[in-house]
Amino acid sequence: MLIETETTPNPATLKFLPGQAVMASGTRDFATEEEAAASPLAETLFSLGDVTGVFFGYDFVSVTLSAGVDWSDVKPDVIAILLDHFSGNMPLFHSGSASGIFVPDDEAFEDDPADAEIVAQIRELIETRVRPAVANDGGDIVYRGFDKGKVFLKMQGACAGCPSSSATLKQGIESLLKHYVPEVTEVRAV
Repeated sequence: MLIETETTPNPATLKFLPGQAVMASGTRDFATEEEAAASPLAETLFSLGDVTGVFFGYDFVSVTLSAGVDWSDVKPDVIAILLDHFSGNMPLFHSGSASGIFVPDDEAFEDDPADAEIVAQIRELIETRVRPAVANDGGDIVYRGFDKGKVFLKMQGACAGCPSSSATLKQGIESLLKHYVPEVTEVRAV
């Protein structure tokens, strides 16, 4: 088995491609060791000590390191952990009840029912145009709400904390949404 690596726009994050599906559907972001307790793989990666984030995409794992840590010191250990995990066909999550791995929908806003058509357009653009492009960079963007022209998005994986994320948000995503959905006046990260 070969684990390929790709750089991301975030210098603290590398994208690891095990050559197989990681998540059958959806994504999962682990921003703390406590959150990582739901996954043996995320737990093991956090146990390296220098890891501050782990993100599972469809066919990749993004790992983020603490500021000032050099990837050359940690990359061999991350690859070894991923090789062991995927070649051993280990489970991605601990078994147990669904409540053990539930991720609360934090920071979500309740959309006004009058905005249902606008929200549907925004969600479709995010799903079809934004998320695939962001996944190529080792991250994800999740819709969190629409209120009085403002779209709220949560950045995950390599996108969270990336130096270019505000430019991506404003120049890329905001421009796209404003072009196709004139009711959008601003895009904000939550």
